[in-house]
Amino acid sequence: MSDPYPSRLPEKEDKRTFLQKVAEFIHPGPDSAEELIETLAEAEDNEVIGADSRVMLERVIRMADMTAGDVMVAAPRMDLVNIDAPFDELLRLVINTAHSRFPVYQGERENIIGILMAKDLLKLQRAPELNIRALLRPAAFVPESKGLNDLLREFRGNRNHLAIVIDEFGRVAGLVTIEDVLEQIVGEIEDEFDIPEDEGDIFGLADHTYRVSGDTPIERVAEAFGVAMLGSDPDETFDTIGGLIAHEMGHVPKRGEHMQLGGLHFVVLHTKGGAVRWFKVSRVEEDSAPG
Repeated sequence: MSDPYPSRLPEKEDKRTFLQKVAEFIHPGPDSAEELIETLAEAEDNEVIGADSRVMLERVIRMADMTAGDVMVAAPRMDLVNIDAPFDELLRLVINTAHSRFPVYQGERENIIGILMAKDLLKLQRAPELNIRALLRPAAFVPESKGLNDLLREFRGNRNHLAIVIDEFGRVAGLVTIEDVLEQIVGEIEDEFDIPEDEGDIFGLADHTYRVSGDTPIERVAEAFGVAMLGSDPDETFDTIGGLIAHEMGHVPKRGEHMQLGGLHFVVLHTKGGAVRWFKVSRVEEDSAPG
């Protein structure tokens, strides 16, 4: 026979959804985005939401005030394909940059005529008689002032993953990808350049250049290429090649920037968290293997 007066009532299952919990916590609602962000911080402190959820929600809120111009790759750093370039040159660009999509221009770089998918170049290898124009996909154009929320909605709706950004005068200002937008919510998205450190720091490429990790010790680079890696300021010392290059540039390097040092030519391939993740490195005068 069961006890008619149990000393402890069974706990009721909390069937509220995550959003319901947040909504109840912040009722009555905050009056501004900043107040909402502060409330989310309080929700984290009270274990209503986790740290990862709080960071993501905060990024979603802040993204509402961001535009395509805030996250785009500026025009001078865009990797473009010349419609009249020979196939070998196109293939070299695809291999070296490792992008999946490329804006294609004719004549002047401002004249974007379409988007080329890297995988479509395989069709040219199988059928050389094909014209590259037949492989082009329509380019999407958006103004610099386009809100990221609206841009993400368009990306999802039209299934485009890249758009050309146009400034107020109708000139090409840059390009933006769906990855650029999503990273504002979820943070840096790892890609093919994010190789575990224990897999190495200097890789030979097909064109006899090298991919070098930004956190490679300076001594390792100097030894591999047989050069002296000395900065312009003898009183400054750095542990990694990324730190030395950033100091020599005088600012946080951005993708596509380049400089020469110690007889080597460094091109920034990929950045992450304000630091260079990968460089493309070649010798200034000759393409020989590192000694």
